[in-house]
Formats: sequence, C-alpha cells, structure tokens
Amino acid sequence: MNNLNSTPRGSRLHIALFGRRNVGKSSLINALTNQELAIVSETPGTTTDPVLKSMEILPIGPVVLIDTAGIDDTGELGYLRVKKSLDMLNKSDLVLLVIDLLEGVGDYEFSLVKQCQNKNIPVIGVVSKADLGITAEIKKWEAMLKIRLVLVSSKTRQGLESLKREIINAAPSDWIEPAIVGDLISPGDNVVLVVPIDKAAPKGRLILPQVQTIRDVLDHGAIASVTRDEELEQVLKGLSHSPRLVVTDSQVFKRVAEVTPDTVMLTSFSILFARYKGDLVSLVEGARAIEKLKPGSRVLIAEACTHHRQEDDIGTVKIPRLLQKTVGGELNFEWSSGVKLPEDLARFKLIIHCGACMINKKEMLHRILTARQAGVPIVNYGVAIAYMLGILKRALVPFPKALMALEGK
Repeated sequence: MNNLNSTPRGSRLHIALFGRRNVGKSSLINALTNQELAIVSETPGTTTDPVLKSMEILPIGPVVLIDTAGIDDTGELGYLRVKKSLDMLNKSDLVLLVIDLLEGVGDYEFSLVKQCQNKNIPVIGVVSKADLGITAEIKKWEAMLKIRLVLVSSKTRQGLESLKREIINAAPSDWIEPAIVGDLISPGDNVVLVVPIDKAAPKGRLILPQVQTIRDVLDHGAIASVTRDEELEQVLKGLSHSPRLVVTDSQVFKRVAEVTPDTVMLTSFSILFARYKGDLVSLVEGARAIEKLKPGSRVLIAEACTHHRQEDDIGTVKIPRLLQKTVGGELNFEWSSGVKLPEDLARFKLIIHCGACMINKKEMLHRILTARQAGVPIVNYGVAIAYMLGILKRALVPFPKALMALEGK
C-alpha cells in the first residue's frame, strides 16, 4: 500500500496554480504528476471550478495541487469563476503563477501577485510553452513582478526539475504541522487513547484524528494503548507504570478526568488538533467568551466538512444543549458546513468550530483570522466542551502559553 495515497488532504502542502485562460495550467499539473489528471483543451475556459489533485513532490512530501479557472475569464459567469478561484488563496500555502511565453505579463499577473503578497503567500512564476523555442524577456518580467520565474515545457518536460527545486525553496518553512503529541512524549512512554464507541462512532473504523494520533505516538517510539472510556480504569490499573499522557474524545472528557490520576497529563484529540491545525491560544481565548453569552445571543456552529448526522450529533445536539445549560437560557444557533464561513460574521457573539481534521492548517488559520477581523471570538469543539465542563485548565497543563491565555495573563 502506498502511504502517500492515504495521507489526509488536510496534512498536505496546498499549491494553487493561477494564470490566464489557456496558459497551460492543466498541462502543467499533468506534467508534474506524470498523469493525465486534468483535462487539457485548446478551448479557453475548460477549467471552470477549482479542482484539487493530491500528489507528492519529494522531498516536500504529500501536496495538493489546485487547478483554477483563468483569472482573465469574462462575462457574468466568468466573474463568478474568477471569484471562486481567488477564494482558493485562502487555503493555499504556495502559488504557481503560470505565464504564457507568447503573451507575457500584464495587469492580471500584477494583480494576482499583489493579492498573494497581501496574504503573505509565496509566488513562483512559471513561464509555459518553452518548447516553442521563442526568446522571452524572462529577466525583465522577473524585475517587473519581483518574483522568481522558471521557464518550463509541459510537452517536453523541460524545466520541471528546476520548478520542483523552486517549490522546495519557496515552500513556507512553517507549513509542516507540529507533531500532534510527539513533543509531549519520549520513546518508551505509555500513551492511553480513549475512544468511545457510541452511535456517532463509524462502524468498523476509527475517525481520522484518532488514527493520526496513534500514528504520531508510534512515530515517536512511544506505546499507544487504545480503550473505550468504560475500560479506562481497568487499563490504567493494568499498566506497569503510569502513562505519560491520556488523550480522550471530548464527549467523554468529564468521565475520563474523574478516572485519570491528577499526576497524569490529560488532554483531548480536539485540543491537540486545535494546536496541530490552528492556533490553540486564540481558540482558548475564544472559550472565555462563553462567559459573556446571554439568552438570545446568536452563535454559529461551523464544520469544515459535511457528514451524515446522527441522532445525538455533537454539533447540532450535544454542544447546543451543553451551551444553553451553561448560559442558562435559549440561544439562537446557526450552522454552516463546507468550504467557507458565512460572510456576515459580525452578527454572531461566538463561533464554535469543529476540530478541522479535514482541512489544512492554512485554511483553519484563515478562518480564525477572518473571525478575528469580524470581531467575533472563535473556539473549537473540544476546547469549548472542556471549558464548559470546568476541566479546560487541567487539559491545558501540557500547553503553558494556552494555559496563560485561559487565565488572562
């Protein structure tokens, strides 16, 4: 089995390809992946919606290439396609700006580079169709755009290795997420993972954050023990020495906290992923806003993906029930799911976001920043639940900066 194919999309470096219509974006994707993944046509505008392709570029590792519509598209539908493409900047770690050798650079390219600079996204210029044998003013274009340009041919594969080297050099140094738990444990440590099996649990498998945490424990030479909450006390008694860390699903946080000795570090999968995929300090600060909610306050519960909801769903049932109990009255809830948050965030008093297991760190950070710009506190499921149960302080002991944020320091 190829591990690269099973690498979750949210853990891959996201590289977006932008350029005018028919400059060769789809051809470049096919050349980089060495597969016919994207439809190539002489007709401008073949790519209408952004398309995501998973692949690997060594030594960067697993990446996602995003094929977008032409930034020079016209008409009412063309405007909407361009807007949809530019929305992809919010989840892009790196941009490849594809430039037609015959057309050169102009307002479209300058505008795209400026937008990337405003979002602090590195840009590499890719001058396509090098096989035409035409001399171009590459150095002049570089000076004008103030970015590095690479001359390539998707047909002959000229320049592809140079482009890969530029991608490696330009990739943000912090794009690789920190270890999920690896920096909290040492080789030989016992780590107990508590996985409740209820109606929401998928049949025959574990959910992605649980699997990724187990793998991270093993990658760092520690021992992973997996149990349901009902058997946790028995597991703890059966270990030859106390575990270094207990990680639990947020939904059984209170029960697990009662069983786990105070001398053992305790946290949740959701809190780990708040750090792994976002900014734990900001999300902890968001939890403090729960105190300011009053009956009637408007709350947005946001999920990054769509899934089949169970009878006792965490986002539509459990969290609203717990939050209203904490506030002491009914709240006005709205729900969103999918690729972006609602545009009018300022009307909410709080955003409670899912654990972000299906999106990358870049996109989650963008969502946090978007909420902050709208003046709305944001917290994720696990942090919010731990706060409302009164055990967030204990769950943040492994993370001193976040603990200071909770205490208002």
